[in-house]
Amino acid sequence: MNPLLKVWYYAGGRVPNEHRQFVYNDVTGPKWLLRFTIRSLVQVTPLTTAITLALVFGLGSPWPLAIACGALGFVVGLYFALSYAPESVDYRLTKYGYPRGSATEGRRERNAVQDRERQAKYDAVWRRTEG
Repeated sequence: MNPLLKVWYYAGGRVPNEHRQFVYNDVTGPKWLLRFTIRSLVQVTPLTTAITLALVFGLGSPWPLAIACGALGFVVGLYFALSYAPESVDYRLTKYGYPRGSATEGRRERNAVQDRERQAKYDAVWRRTEG
């Protein structure tokens, strides 16, 4: 994929449908939450910076207050973005023609073997039958 198109995608833009497999791999890959966080940071940072500057230069607010308001907006924006990350990426995949819940199911399938191994180790230690 074109590097500029990747930058556009991570800035929140939509890529052409021919790159739908890239989007699927992005939201189901091993570090999907890290990439989602970076995408959220890229989207939230300019808005909170603009709000901070508008408070200072547009309303004459003191710098410490404007920075505090901008930082609070940044934290709240990032918090809500990360709170709904699984739902957000599932919805993003529906825009590319995948059925609802595809991202969650894809991650579940990718982690199935690891999850079974962890469960077996847990059961071996904690679910032993006495007798």
